[in-house]
Amino acid sequence: MTSIVHAIAAGALGLVRRVPVAHALIHKAALRLETHPVGARFIRGVLDEGPGETIGYSGWVRRYDTLRSKDRRAIAAHIRRFRTTPTISVVVPVYAAKTDLLAEAIDSVRAQLYPHWELCIADDASPGEETWAALTRYAQADPRIRIVRREVNGNICAATNSALALATGEFVALMDHDDLLPARALYEVAALLQDHPDTDLIYSDEDKIDDRGHRYEPHIKTDWNPELMLGQNMVSHLGVYRRSLIEAVGGLREGFEGSQDYDLALRVSELTTPERIRHIPWILYHWRQLGGPATFSQAQMDRCADAAQRAVAEHLARTGQPVLDVSRMADTPGWVTVRRAPPTPRPRVSIVVPTRDRADLLAQCAEGVLSRTDYAPLELLIVDNGSVEPATAALFERLRQDPRVRILDAPGPFNFSALNNRAAAEARGEILLLLNNDISMVHPDWLDALVAQAVRPNVGAVGARLLFPDGTIQHAGVAVGLGGVAGHVAAGQPGDDAGYFGHMKSPRNVTAVTAACLAMRKSVFDEVGGLDAENLAVAFNDIDLCLKVRAAGYDIVWTPHAELIHHESATRGADLAGEAQARFRNEVLHMRRRWGETLKQDPFFSPLFSLDHSDHQLASPPRRPPPWSAP
Repeated sequence: MTSIVHAIAAGALGLVRRVPVAHALIHKAALRLETHPVGARFIRGVLDEGPGETIGYSGWVRRYDTLRSKDRRAIAAHIRRFRTTPTISVVVPVYAAKTDLLAEAIDSVRAQLYPHWELCIADDASPGEETWAALTRYAQADPRIRIVRREVNGNICAATNSALALATGEFVALMDHDDLLPARALYEVAALLQDHPDTDLIYSDEDKIDDRGHRYEPHIKTDWNPELMLGQNMVSHLGVYRRSLIEAVGGLREGFEGSQDYDLALRVSELTTPERIRHIPWILYHWRQLGGPATFSQAQMDRCADAAQRAVAEHLARTGQPVLDVSRMADTPGWVTVRRAPPTPRPRVSIVVPTRDRADLLAQCAEGVLSRTDYAPLELLIVDNGSVEPATAALFERLRQDPRVRILDAPGPFNFSALNNRAAAEARGEILLLLNNDISMVHPDWLDALVAQAVRPNVGAVGARLLFPDGTIQHAGVAVGLGGVAGHVAAGQPGDDAGYFGHMKSPRNVTAVTAACLAMRKSVFDEVGGLDAENLAVAFNDIDLCLKVRAAGYDIVWTPHAELIHHESATRGADLAGEAQARFRNEVLHMRRRWGETLKQDPFFSPLFSLDHSDHQLASPPRRPPPWSAP
């Protein structure tokens, strides 16, 4: 009977997701329901086996994340081939833990297939003798377990620092006293270090586990994503640090309880480089939920959120990054919203809009730029690709009355790349903004948000949050490989939804953004040779541009703080209509020839996600081979 109810609820959820307003109401109700153990189990039952999925997460775990005997033998053989076997110190603060959960946590470390570890535990003056007695028994049974008993109760930061003082390993892994490590966790860390011994910070994917041992809600992460890191702690869990760097920053800072590991990760990241921060795309940590006394973060969420906000604000101040505001993300305790500040004085922005007739759309776009945008100085370059309608000519005459507007004649076959390159060559601004003529504005500060990112020396291009007229997501960043060559992440999802782990509300690094609204410094555009007018006249020219920008060493950023409406392809039609099919096929082939394996390895769209779906469905099978299968 329960399975029938779950199936009906899952089917209803599929319908509700198509209606943004209804979905928002159901989502809020689900958040309240999830606070009760029975309600949380029901929600997981609905989400775990969603309609249209061949397997849910439980099935995925059974099929792809359950070690067989042959896997264990292969791992053991791989470890014997390791060139180095660094000791990993697992550091655990303990206070008044339920002894059965504490035992499970310790046993999960003892069961590690990689044997070169030590477990450093600090008892933070737990009341009574039960906790200390249990720890003593474990320390006596395994010499790799080191314990210390604090005389006075401090807090999670003080206790973790006491445990850190016991550590002798080159690397330190942070763990809570009731969580679990899968048997392959430390092996995966050591395997990564074989190929990248200079790594300073390692983090993995994670999931949650309930009091019945049921795993759920996997958090599949991107590779190092400094912009997303400002919104959420993507390092924990599992976070593994070079011990010398933890010592260099002075360990965990008291006063940041609840977000102490977030603060630590930000401070350690300041002492290294992005190339030395590495992500293991696999679930290597099980975060205990509903199993015993509430954790600090659950019991004192406001204090946790305040600590996260302060950690991010102080990181930005230390690294000299000007911001307008650092605040809590609404309805998501512990997550942060950062609004970057545009420079003073503001640089001139050259807004390039190719067009061919459709005066109604162009008028709406131009009015949005000239009258509904709180930004100056700017110029609007309209590239006319052979308009013939009287209404368009009349609109051009009106627009020419504004000294900020220039209209460039560019007749001939439609070539999006050539049109934009032509205007870029005549642009007078320091910042280029490529903009489709079927874009309309929502908020007057949209250009401030784009420029604030585009002027950063490490950023090569910036994209906006684009919505369809019905409020669903049209563009929230592009993943290469998705759908073949490249695709929009979360396309068609409700625009009022935070998306996968808040990604739709958080600025983040991505591999590419659409040229429907793309800002970049003109110097970067020129450096990479602009758009490819010879091979990519219509499709994928923006993806190619972004890949060239990344190859030149720059980041690509997507920001939700610039939100616009996109009436997609309203003036040109679909790429696959009629004679465009042959051209589109040629552009696909060119992208595959030019970028090859790059299209299969998007660092910001995990190999654990399917390339056939834009909504973060798990890949079956995952595209990441296990490290023990390597020759």
